[in-house]
Amino acid sequence: MKILPLKRSIYALLLLLLAFPLVSFDYNSQKAPYRIKTIVIDAGHGGRDGATRGLFAKEKDVALQVALRLGKAISESEGDVKVVYTREEDVFIPLYERIGLANRIKADIFISIHCNSMPFNMKNRTATKGVETFVSGFNRLGEQNTAIRENASILLEKDYKDNYDGYDPNDPESFIIFSLLKNSYRDQSIRLATLVQDEYKAAGRVNRGVKEQSLAVLAKAGMPAILTEIGFISNPQEEEYMTSENGQNEIVSCLLKAIQAYKKQVELN
Repeated sequence: MKILPLKRSIYALLLLLLAFPLVSFDYNSQKAPYRIKTIVIDAGHGGRDGATRGLFAKEKDVALQVALRLGKAISESEGDVKVVYTREEDVFIPLYERIGLANRIKADIFISIHCNSMPFNMKNRTATKGVETFVSGFNRLGEQNTAIRENASILLEKDYKDNYDGYDPNDPESFIIFSLLKNSYRDQSIRLATLVQDEYKAAGRVNRGVKEQSLAVLAKAGMPAILTEIGFISNPQEEEYMTSENGQNEIVSCLLKAIQAYKKQVELN
């Protein structure tokens, strides 16, 4: 009995469908597993952007010292990870160039290091202490102190309104520009920020939590990105801690452990 042409076509199609999963599986098995290959470390401020200080130290200097120590620690413990710095000396780098660098080189993680500070006219200014880590997101108008302080660096940039789509750090309503930017890596950023805070807490630091803010340096990040405030430089005890070798080593240890834990969680074998 002859098989009609239509039946032959149906049989051929069925054979193709049965074979397709095998072909697809074989292709997927050849794909390289995901690995964290590049980490960008951003030392906050620098150059003419460096007014925040304590009794004897400047935020921009402490941030750079910790950033360089962290990069060295990552290179020594994670030999397959490339470390890139936004700055390695006391120079001014516009905020958009910092995250722009990370995007251009397709970094897997972006970490910006800063020291916190309370306003000079605030009561109990020198008593406030602790660590907190920020991700890009929406913040209420009454919770903009950090965003206003960190984004103020924009005013030092030429043509800042062009670089940031008309954003004015002196206008609270302008925060909506950064707040509404799509952050495809919000969940991953929060995961990394939480691991950082967990390590700080384990080391005995005062945990001020993970927070979302409209921060220019994190806006438009094409990877998990966080900004961590490693302590209050306006607090004499924390200033002493952050400028000491033991203090900086402990901060770096916390950040390194968090990165290693995050790396272990997200890498696919």
